[in-house]
Amino acid sequence: MNLWKNFVKPIVGLAPMDGVTDYVYREIQSEVAKPDVTITEFIAVEGIVRMSEGLLADFWYSAKQRPVIAQIYGNDPQLFYAAAQLACELGFDGVDINMGCPAKSVVHRGCGAGLIRTPELAKDIITATKHAVEDWYTHGINWEKWPLISGSTAKSRYLRFLGNTKSLGVENIYDDMEKINSTRRLIPVSVKTRIGFDIPVTEEWIKTIAGCDIAAIAIHGRTLKQSYSGNSNWEEIRIGVDAAKSVNSEIIVLGNGDIKDLHFAREVIANSNVDGVLVGRGTWGNPWLISEIKQDRELTLTLDEKFEVMLTHARLHEKTKPNGFVQMRKNLAWYISGIPGAAALRSELVRAKDAGEVARIISNYGRISPSTNIV
Repeated sequence: MNLWKNFVKPIVGLAPMDGVTDYVYREIQSEVAKPDVTITEFIAVEGIVRMSEGLLADFWYSAKQRPVIAQIYGNDPQLFYAAAQLACELGFDGVDINMGCPAKSVVHRGCGAGLIRTPELAKDIITATKHAVEDWYTHGINWEKWPLISGSTAKSRYLRFLGNTKSLGVENIYDDMEKINSTRRLIPVSVKTRIGFDIPVTEEWIKTIAGCDIAAIAIHGRTLKQSYSGNSNWEEIRIGVDAAKSVNSEIIVLGNGDIKDLHFAREVIANSNVDGVLVGRGTWGNPWLISEIKQDRELTLTLDEKFEVMLTHARLHEKTKPNGFVQMRKNLAWYISGIPGAAALRSELVRAKDAGEVARIISNYGRISPSTNIV
């Protein structure tokens, strides 16, 4: 089942961002903006195969986030095979292969955007991932052939992870996974990548991966060397669209990079021939942006409305990560960017230890009561 063909164009999705688009971030986006598609933070295939409970928590999702795609990265086709099967078992709507992360810790191992330099390995990884989906559809996971650890150990760790997830008391996590798995389906494989390693090689590289008969490609308009500096090159993205369509006219191609407001989104969608866009950093503190792009109109929001969503975000984060509220602080700073008195408010919020403190700080700002029932 190729979900990418069911969307009304332009497709507007939430881009995966390491350390940002966790379960809670995607949940808030899905509530406020309703992206056409959401994608998890990328997870190393080796960690998935070893059933690392901490890493697998990045795969939490809810029915509200559907269609939701699991993004994975690595450099070993065999591990991609197993990781993709687990993503299928968890009920995801698609599997995305990260071939675009520029982090040195990822690239030096030949993963992420490092795969641009090893196109044959990239093709092997795509092939292994597609075979994994097809085999899972036919007969499910073969625990007896599980790599790195024994199949019995893998299965027991998987079941323990599911049990611990249910014990959190967050009703939405995997609430319809069993229903999905009762009727197996073929899910699409996609790739998120960049226009090159140190210089653009867009046409050649995009033709290479499009030729592997994948369902979709998302192209970030920077080279690996640029990381996130300079500007995203949407002319190269347009070249990538043409290259992909010349190989496979049915493939979906999305653009990504620097979409921070509705006007820019309109411009790049019109001029680059993309089927849609993935919006990333533009959603920091602004979960309404995707909704604006989808509706093609600017939204007028009160400060009270922004604070309400911020507090909802903080409360859900505290519920799912009771010992990790420090990770929420960057989101708090993003939400208040540009409002009157932001500097003073930020200095308090970045020291907040829980959602109750966030509510108190907001109350002192004079906009909302800590007792307001928002969640």
